[in-house]
Amino acid sequence: MQSGKLHMNASSSKPIISAMSTKRVGALTDAVFAIAMTLLVLNLEIPTMPKGAAALILPKLVLGLWPKFFNYALSFILLAVFWIVHHGQFRYIKFIDHKLLWINILGLMLVVLIPFSTSLIAQYGDVQVAALFFECNLFGIGSIFYIQWSYATGKRHLIDRGLTPQTILWSKRRNLVVPVVSLVAMGVSFVYPDWSELAYFAIPFILSRYRRPDSTLIEKTEEIKVK
Repeated sequence: MQSGKLHMNASSSKPIISAMSTKRVGALTDAVFAIAMTLLVLNLEIPTMPKGAAALILPKLVLGLWPKFFNYALSFILLAVFWIVHHGQFRYIKFIDHKLLWINILGLMLVVLIPFSTSLIAQYGDVQVAALFFECNLFGIGSIFYIQWSYATGKRHLIDRGLTPQTILWSKRRNLVVPVVSLVAMGVSFVYPDWSELAYFAIPFILSRYRRPDSTLIEKTEEIKVK
């Protein structure tokens, strides 16, 4: 296994793990997300029934599993959103230091916890503790991704030089959506724990309001340089 090369930043004596290492972080992240998303389906257990009664009982039992199917779909989609966010961040993060590496690992630790928190809320969705655990899990992932982006963009030597302040701010605001929605869901759980998850369906509508400024696209900057 090849180790990542080290570069010394001109303005700092701290080593920076090279771009090859960012690719390896991306590979690790992809694997962790793939495993976590796959494990979600294990929460869908085939119901037991008397022999010879499947034709009569099975439809009712399958319909009774709708809360588990709902939580499976919700968690799968949210993990997909987190993966897209991570992919988008590392499109611009070109180097990674040890602090950023550990921030990323902490985020992955919380990602792997999603199958458990999903199973918990699917089994005890009407119990506030279960709802809070699930929502705290999502809040933690969203917050870590916000911290990851804030840290990386605060260290200009870690990111693409063509990345503009407008794009950085735009991405920060989008990264705050899941933590804010999670806080709302936590508040709802104190009154209606079994309905608190519905708050996450607001995420696509909120994200649609934060359109990326066309003037901040790196591709346009590169076209201007070529001309």
